[in-house]
Amino acid sequence: MELQQYLTILKERWSTAAIAAVIVLAVVSTLTLTRTPTYTATNRVFVQTEAGGSVSERSSGVNFASQQIITYADLAKTPIVLDPVIEELGLDLTADQLADRISTRIPEDTLIIDITASSVDPQVASAIANATSESLRTQVSTLEAPTQEAAATGTTEDGFEAVPSTVELTVISAAATPSSPASPNIPRDLALGVLLALLAGLAAAVVRDFLDNRVRRPADIEALYDLPVIGSIPSVHSSQNVALIAAQKPSSVQAEAYRELRTNLHFMLTADRMKTLLVTSSLSGEGKSSTAINLAQVLAQAGDRVLLVDADLRRPSLATELGLERTVGLTTVLIGDVELDDVTQPLETAGLDVLTSGPIPPNPSELLGSEAMRSLLEAASEAYDYVVVDTAPLLAVTDAVALSRFVDGSLVVAQSDRVKKQQLGEALAKMDSVDARVLGVVVNNAPRDVRDVYTHLPDEESSEPAVSVVPAEDRPAEAWPEDARPSRSASSEHRHEEALEAEEATGDRPEALPAARAARPTAMHGGRPAAPRRRAVRRPEATRPDGTGPADAERSSGGTHEADVPSDGPTLTVSGGAGRQGARSA
Repeated sequence: MELQQYLTILKERWSTAAIAAVIVLAVVSTLTLTRTPTYTATNRVFVQTEAGGSVSERSSGVNFASQQIITYADLAKTPIVLDPVIEELGLDLTADQLADRISTRIPEDTLIIDITASSVDPQVASAIANATSESLRTQVSTLEAPTQEAAATGTTEDGFEAVPSTVELTVISAAATPSSPASPNIPRDLALGVLLALLAGLAAAVVRDFLDNRVRRPADIEALYDLPVIGSIPSVHSSQNVALIAAQKPSSVQAEAYRELRTNLHFMLTADRMKTLLVTSSLSGEGKSSTAINLAQVLAQAGDRVLLVDADLRRPSLATELGLERTVGLTTVLIGDVELDDVTQPLETAGLDVLTSGPIPPNPSELLGSEAMRSLLEAASEAYDYVVVDTAPLLAVTDAVALSRFVDGSLVVAQSDRVKKQQLGEALAKMDSVDARVLGVVVNNAPRDVRDVYTHLPDEESSEPAVSVVPAEDRPAEAWPEDARPSRSASSEHRHEEALEAEEATGDRPEALPAARAARPTAMHGGRPAAPRRRAVRRPEATRPDGTGPADAERSSGGTHEADVPSDGPTLTVSGGAGRQGARSA
């Protein structure tokens, strides 16, 4: 795991890390401040042998002392040495208990034994160290001396010559009464406590992240499933309307994320000529409907004609979110009561129409999987550039699975910190079981990145700009290269037709519309009347002046003529205000 991954985990699991760090620091601090102070005193003893007259004798004496010094250090903690100390000082301890309070150390390459004693009383600590040193000296002299019989006969029991001991222990530094406790060392212990707290916090965050089986980051999905994450929508402030954020807050980080999703989809949809797109999720409440609404908004803002369909026939929400009529809609079209054009409701965003759910039927799955639904989507894809279908969650019902057979591609919305990895895997397996084409996953409510704050204006100060293209003939001639001045206005790539104007102009408008259409109220969006709805009418294709191919039909919207132009063509003008984006910028 790389450092960046640890930092990401700490950022997301900071509360867990903080709690663990505080607990560890509190425990260490409590133990440090409540522990009884302990004092230590050290007595130093030098081990020497009687020096001979020759170099070899002196060398032999040093070697003998080096071999014996380890034995003497161990001897200092035996009852033969400690019993006299207990008796001398009147300690209420056994030899084993006193041995636990004494430690010996031999500094490297020396003939010195450090005898250290510890006690809660500094004077007792020094007294034990000095008494132990003196008792050791006495016992070594006794043990190294020949027996009386050997001294009388001049030989040992083994027949060797009895010689007097040449080893002598000399105190070179008596133990002084300590003035400060050896433990606890408060500054050192607290510093170690802080270090342990930091390590404990990191460990707790990593362990919790490892054990947590919820989807939190796009990397979680890409690591587990063979699917790309084509959109990551940051979390939205609770006071904002999630479903309308792309339209009402176009400068927000969420709106920018939806535009990024639109860009990613354009590459996929255009390459494979896909027009119908299904939006679903594993569970309810993951934001699939708000994703569908905002995706449709940004597609329409780019100049495409978009139909947003509410195919969630269990809990339809688009009509409520957008303030539209729901008494007629998808279900009334599917059962043949009305035509599609009669019940679509336009929004204020140019080019965006909505087909609400209509009355909730008793058999949603059968209705959505019928040939009538297939025919409706085919007809809608002929009249619109894109059809975005909002449907029910995958794990709750089979509606989305049945409907996925009729669309070109599907998007699965996964809300961060809500859906579990296992649940998302089951949902994707359902789509795979019917060979549905899943384009990718959209992570909703994703953790924010520092990039989200880059140059974004406060929402209350921003407004969606009105984007229009200055026609070629209205652009100053000096603004064009000499060899690229157009002779006429540029044309749009898309067929954009208007039904009501054409009907009135030709007199073909029927005398009486179906009752469902006549009863439809004016669609509202954001509390204001929606723009007049339009119906698609094919226009004849013109031929370019140079004869190289057909020219595209000119787009007209609300009296303002707009056109798509090449990058070296007419200039793009942007004006502030709440105007709608009527053309797609090249």
